[in-house]
Amino acid sequence: MSEAIGWVVQLLLSNFTLTLLVLGLLVSLVAIARAPRPVDKALIVEQLLRWFVFFSIGVSFLYNFIMHSVFGRFAAAFIGWADSPFQLELAFASLGFAAVGFLAAFRGYELRLAAILGPAIFLLGAAAGHVYQMITAGNFAPGNAGAVFWTDILLPLIGFGLLVAARRHPMSQ
Repeated sequence: MSEAIGWVVQLLLSNFTLTLLVLGLLVSLVAIARAPRPVDKALIVEQLLRWFVFFSIGVSFLYNFIMHSVFGRFAAAFIGWADSPFQLELAFASLGFAAVGFLAAFRGYELRLAAILGPAIFLLGAAAGHVYQMITAGNFAPGNAGAVFWTDILLPLIGFGLLVAARRHPMSQ
């Protein structure tokens, strides 16, 4: 039984971007279910955006900070790369994204836009780098070609989609 639990924990942590996206969605659904009735589109969008920013930006980039600063060799091997001093720079950039994500989750549209825009540029650039590594180096390591690669593309799309929805269905003040 403990071996199965260990396997599940390893699966969830090695696919942390997908895990945190799903966790944010689950927390959003709970928040929507607990909201006073009637529930309108603005409230649904607000909860989805709030918890997306909190988990997929804040928690995800905090996790990335920890992995690249404390467990740098492991993180590099997971991506299929050699350990590098640049990982510490990536770690602190991730910490900056996390801090803005945590602040933006409970603030207004403009800060949420900033919290999504910076990481989106980073993630889409990382996705392009992963494709380059797959083509030129045959790097299909789980951290280069697995769930992290796909969420590098998916998370910016979801984030921008939620921002558009928030503009269309603003919360009344």
